[in-house]
Amino acid sequence: MMSSATDKIKGVANQVGGKVKEGVGKAIGNEQMQVEGMAQQVKGKTQQKVGEAKSTIKDVANKVADKVHEKL
Repeated sequence: MMSSATDKIKGVANQVGGKVKEGVGKAIGNEQMQVEGMAQQVKGKTQQKVGEAKSTIKDVANKVADKVHEKL
């Protein structure tokens, strides 16, 4: 399983790569390349959201652990 930071970085990279691929596809009239670029952008956005969710879960878990340790 990737870390939240890795997910976020790979997500941004996929979004940028997809945007470039979509633009090149549009410029050369290649519809398939455009669609692949759009799909890659969606994949990147999803990876970023996964990374954000992992960060949130980790933060909540840390806060719960801190509260438990305070009560001990």
